[in-house]
Amino acid sequence: MIFSLTLEYVVWHFTRMPLEIAKAWRNILLFNLEYFSLPLLLKTIFAPWRRIQWSAGKGFNIAKLLEALASNLISRILGAVIRSVLIVAGLATEAALLAAALATLIAWFLLPIAIVLGFSYGLSTF
Repeated sequence: MIFSLTLEYVVWHFTRMPLEIAKAWRNILLFNLEYFSLPLLLKTIFAPWRRIQWSAGKGFNIAKLLEALASNLISRILGAVIRSVLIVAGLATEAALLAAALATLIAWFLLPIAIVLGFSYGLSTF
């Protein structure tokens, strides 16, 4: 009976629960990608900022044409810079979350050792 219960705990602790922890962290990592909209930011990196675009108007006026060209270029550069900052922030957060996930799994595997050491330390001070 005790052996069966111990074996069941070991199987649960070292096989089933790490898979559940990994599934939970996978959901967190996928949420982070969607929270920062990383796929969308990568697709639209050179799109104008807030879809602001200028038109040269009707007819041929070189000054209006150059003004619209420069303004649209600035809008696209501004959009690329801001999106790049958000992409870097999202990737940095993703890396930090991945490190936390690995630390959680390592801590989970070391938890039985910590429990045994804690009990032995507690009994030695008693």
